[in-house]
Amino acid sequence: MTKPDFEKEKERAALHAVGMVSDGMWVGLGSGSTIAYAVRALGERVACGLDIQAVPTSRKTRELAASVGIPLRDLPDATHLDLTIDGADECDPRLDLIKGGGGALLHEKIVASASRRLVIIVDSRKPVPRLLHAFPLPVEVIPLAIGVVSFRLRALGAGVTLRRLPDGTPFVTDEGNRILDLTFVEPPEPTELARSLEAIPGLVEHGLFLGMTSTLVIGRNSGADVEIRGSAGVGEVCS
Repeated sequence: MTKPDFEKEKERAALHAVGMVSDGMWVGLGSGSTIAYAVRALGERVACGLDIQAVPTSRKTRELAASVGIPLRDLPDATHLDLTIDGADECDPRLDLIKGGGGALLHEKIVASASRRLVIIVDSRKPVPRLLHAFPLPVEVIPLAIGVVSFRLRALGAGVTLRRLPDGTPFVTDEGNRILDLTFVEPPEPTELARSLEAIPGLVEHGLFLGMTSTLVIGRNSGADVEIRGSAGVGEVCS
């Protein structure tokens, strides 16, 4: 059996999603290694004459998008977006997601919420039968509230780990906050958990993206290049 080439799967999913972008669109750009393929492909289309405005969700995405010539707008301008392309750490059969492995979940959720369509691109490792059983759930917390929030999270049955960089210092988000990664021995129902998390003061945002995904594009290694779940749509493709 051929070993899966996950980088090729990411690229195939990204190229398909970029084909949904058409002239005049405002496009949200997510964060992460899969999105990097989409940003580069979108830059090639812009070089071919595609007229768009893009809103990046992280400093890394902004820097990459600028380097390939994509016209950029700031997050405060993103009151309405036609399409956002983003990745996910896990996705279930209902197209619900866990996001935030890269730490940009707050900006990603703001941009996703402002988008008419959210297109999620993943490799074949990311679809799972149920959320919260493998990948930790990230939550963004203001530094002042870490102790209080951690106490409340443990009361919900979560194992709580402060995310750190390789040198041992805390990971800091683009908004200057911290990330707590949650694990569960007995995972709760995602909708109920989301409501509980949203009631905790000092917890800025959580990585459960529920009922937001319009289209899931899964890159494949053999057969069809991609598998599409949800709605599909294709814009003009530069040749």
